[in-house]
Amino acid sequence: MNINSPLIRKFITLGRIDSDTVKVHQEQSRCAAETIIRSSNMSNQELLAQCVELFRTPYIDLSSFDPRSIDKHLLNEQLIRRHHMLPISAKGNKLFLAASDPTDYGAFENYEFSTGLQCEVVLADYRQIDNLIEQLFDATHTLKLSQEDSDELSHLAKQDYDNHHPEQGNEDDDAPIIVYINKILRDAIRRGASDLHFEPYDGDYRIRFRIDGVLHEMANPPYALSTRLAARIKVMSKLDISEKRKPQDGRIKLTISPRNSIDFRVSTLPTMWGEKIVMRVLDSSNATLGIDALGYEEEQKQLYLHALQQPQGMILVTGPTGSGKTVSLYSGLSILNTPERNISTAEDPVEINVKGINQVQINPKAELTFANALRAFLRQDPDVVMVGEIRDLETAEVAIKAAQTGHLVLSTLHTNSAPETITRLLNMGVPAYNVASSVSLIIAQRLARRLCKYCKEPEQLPTEELIKQGFDANSVAQVKLYQAKGCDQCTDGYKGRVGIYEVLEVSADIAKVIVSGGSSIDIAKTAKEAGCATLRQSGLRKAAEGITSLSEINRVTRL
Repeated sequence: MNINSPLIRKFITLGRIDSDTVKVHQEQSRCAAETIIRSSNMSNQELLAQCVELFRTPYIDLSSFDPRSIDKHLLNEQLIRRHHMLPISAKGNKLFLAASDPTDYGAFENYEFSTGLQCEVVLADYRQIDNLIEQLFDATHTLKLSQEDSDELSHLAKQDYDNHHPEQGNEDDDAPIIVYINKILRDAIRRGASDLHFEPYDGDYRIRFRIDGVLHEMANPPYALSTRLAARIKVMSKLDISEKRKPQDGRIKLTISPRNSIDFRVSTLPTMWGEKIVMRVLDSSNATLGIDALGYEEEQKQLYLHALQQPQGMILVTGPTGSGKTVSLYSGLSILNTPERNISTAEDPVEINVKGINQVQINPKAELTFANALRAFLRQDPDVVMVGEIRDLETAEVAIKAAQTGHLVLSTLHTNSAPETITRLLNMGVPAYNVASSVSLIIAQRLARRLCKYCKEPEQLPTEELIKQGFDANSVAQVKLYQAKGCDQCTDGYKGRVGIYEVLEVSADIAKVIVSGGSSIDIAKTAKEAGCATLRQSGLRKAAEGITSLSEINRVTRL
């Protein structure tokens, strides 16, 4: 779906999409139009209904469509992938095209020129078209290999066992490995995986995807091919394939289509049975969804926006690895990213490239640390500074100095809650008065899986249990919970994730507790009196709204 398509312009005219949101996404290439539609809280079904009504285009449900019924003469892979349309049939001089954007007239002209037929458009769900395309060309609907591919891999595994030299295969021998790795990467993207794990064990090998924060086992290729699989990934990442004793870090750019590419961050680790490889999918579209799509409660969002509009101070986002801290920071930076501001970031590594922001990759070997980068920023006339992580006292002192001298500083810490962040800074050696005067807002967060809206079902729990879980006794009668079931539209009953937040504003009362030497318990007590919701309370609210399940909240927060 093209970001500049008449469909997007039509929705702007109707007021369904904000034109400022479109401007934010103009530089994003992958699924930019879909990202805009998601940020406007328009569901797939609403989008389809709007298109049917506005453009009077017939709709087709492709969920049970057999792609093998398509005439092979109509299957032009390059054309289908570029425009994301599927020629489902031809009758006489008419070609029936399944498309998610009924206004992509340039694509229709290309099809007419290529086939010599007149195009008739039928509206279809983007995901259903995507699934059919993958089934047709990549065989990635599942990671089960075709019999031919399986035989080739088994043959290679036997050769490696017989020859004991698995790295010495020629390029022709490695062709099935190349195809297999490409299938895995494409399937990971299609399934929305955030990380891929390639893990060798004693006589066994497994590949797992982290989908919506949970690892799922996806494939078990022959163990004898573990070295070749690792070597192929290292070649793609431009790493040293002869070095197996030390960890290495690299990057892969996978081209999906002429206008669509995905980056992977690659990390290798020597283990007892071979090299374990973890690949992080770097999807820039997720970092610019907009603050409204992240799951903040209204009062939490207003506190964040207020802190972002201040000329100076420090905003800290905390949580464990994989809790969405980077997305929260970049959502804030996207709001601040205007021609009037000079924004600089120091990151390790730079995961998302954003036009208009000066991004610096930390390089300890060249003595380019967070602290040194921050010092350089302060000589570059900055307005906003983002530090990937405050890891030590030196970085904390420079960041606080920047916040106290007229700069807005954004950074992250690894702590379990907002009050504990204050204690962590104090334990680093930062004076209490500096913390109280520089830190303006602390956001602790977790990511919980969203319940699939197609298959979630009500869950009945006794009132006593609900109260025990933390629900308010006065309103527990109105609580309606849902649980995961599972269908072909989701993974184990969940689809996507939503943020759960504890937003602590460092008010005058909180500052007094900090300066007087109060503990994180004292800070939490004062915050509670001021109406600050804890992570647990925010999670329970999401469960009560039917966004996620109580079991998921129990997985990501403490009772």
